[in-house]
Amino acid sequence: MGLFSATEVDTDEIARRYRALLVDGEEVLIAFKTIRDIAFLTDRRLCLVNIQGWIGKKVAIQSIPYRSIVHFSLETAGTFDLEADMVFWLSGSHEPLEIKIGRGSNLAAIQQILAQGIFGRR
Repeated sequence: MGLFSATEVDTDEIARRYRALLVDGEEVLIAFKTIRDIAFLTDRRLCLVNIQGWIGKKVAIQSIPYRSIVHFSLETAGTFDLEADMVFWLSGSHEPLEIKIGRGSNLAAIQQILAQGIFGRR
């Protein structure tokens, strides 16, 4: 998701900004932003917003329903690490999807959201 680690941002701002992407009743639970890109978890899916080009007019949006996540890994930041890692293995994909997030991110909350989304609906 870019070269820089993502920091946690206000979910209300992300919900307002991307409300056209959300279905009725869908709630943004946690969100992260790098200098340009955004990743957020809703109660239904993982969304990645990749802002491209020099002026950011081109935007690629990836929506990954929780049912497509085979498993995931969260790794805390170590002594010399500046960021923590969220890694997702998706069905039909050979390479995992990795998102670097700021060291102060609430990994317990992320774990709860992902576990509920992936395992809670089966």
